[in-house]
Amino acid sequence: MKQIALLFLALLIISCGEEKHDLTVKVDVEGLKKGTIYLKKINDTSLVTVDSVSVNGASTLVLHSKLESPEMYYLYLDKNSDVEDHISFFADKGITEIKTSLKYFAFEPKITGSDQQKVFEEYLKIDSRFKNENLEIIKESFEAQKIGDTAKLNAIQKHSNSLLKRKYLYTVNFALNHSDSEVAPYLALAEIYDARLNLLDTINNSLSPKVKASKYGKELEAFIAKIKAKESQSE
Repeated sequence: MKQIALLFLALLIISCGEEKHDLTVKVDVEGLKKGTIYLKKINDTSLVTVDSVSVNGASTLVLHSKLESPEMYYLYLDKNSDVEDHISFFADKGITEIKTSLKYFAFEPKITGSDQQKVFEEYLKIDSRFKNENLEIIKESFEAQKIGDTAKLNAIQKHSNSLLKRKYLYTVNFALNHSDSEVAPYLALAEIYDARLNLLDTINNSLSPKVKASKYGKELEAFIAKIKAKESQSE
């Protein structure tokens, strides 16, 4: 009985000595032998480093961060060159795992962890179509400018305006359909911050109490209040 008590005491001491982390990010970069991995996030409009690990031979590493509510993080890879690749991901408390390769670091990451990341990836699938269509518009606009085709330029501008409107409406509907996820206020702030006030207000009013109390929920509330204050002053 005495031995069991001593064993229990030893385990208790070990567990108390372990540092607790809100967020643990496990990263596996195939082919990476040397460089530095930085875990970053936005703090007061500035991108700040919250943890970093120097790589020298091992491709698997672990980073940590404090985390009050689900938030967007950025994983940067410095390969001792002029180019810094980065991966964006939505993190929640617990463990997020990121698997990628040195060659396609920012292009083919496999991210598992938070429910918010799953929702964010769902949004990105459709958003990529808007981006591809916009690239085609830019290409057509450049060609029309070269030959001075004013009529075509006007048509392209109308197409561009229509595309932007469709993207905004899609983002609003996506946020409304995911009002119980912190991704909703994030998209309002990051993707359609210059949308009509009534659209932002609609998203804000649809948020669940949990999301309203989150980092991005509070920021969206403050952002809308700021706009309303400016509008009332100009009246």
